[in-house]
Amino acid sequence: MKKGKKRAVTGFGVFLVVMLIVAIVFYLNFQTIEVSGISMQPTLKDHQRVLVSKAYWLVGPIHDKDIVVLQDPHGPGHIIKRVCWMGGENVDWKWRPNSAPGPDAKYLVPDGSVYLLGDNRDFSEDSRKFGPVEMGKIIGKVVVYK
Repeated sequence: MKKGKKRAVTGFGVFLVVMLIVAIVFYLNFQTIEVSGISMQPTLKDHQRVLVSKAYWLVGPIHDKDIVVLQDPHGPGHIIKRVCWMGGENVDWKWRPNSAPGPDAKYLVPDGSVYLLGDNRDFSEDSRKFGPVEMGKIIGKVVVYK
């Protein structure tokens, strides 16, 4: 009877396995999105590519001032905006949604939602038009842009 050959685990083999795991994690949790439009200028420019992560365990939860991406409900594209208020916070009267009651009424962002505005406020369709966005509708958080 022939004895089986023993295979030695080399450093290169371990390196390949680790790289495969990193590639799978990256593929499942990150994607690139192309910016379309001028609503996030000067921070993001038209046709610029950004890296988006849905791995909040890796990049941290969504906070005020983060840039997030959500699916455009009216088309095949994406909406990229900045989080300005989190659930439970009052929106400044100047940035309240168009559907909000009179100027003296407070507008509170519902729990589990965020209020999004574009950096180029004069040319942005954002939560002033479509209201607060539920956290579950957010594709991910922009982690790299340049």
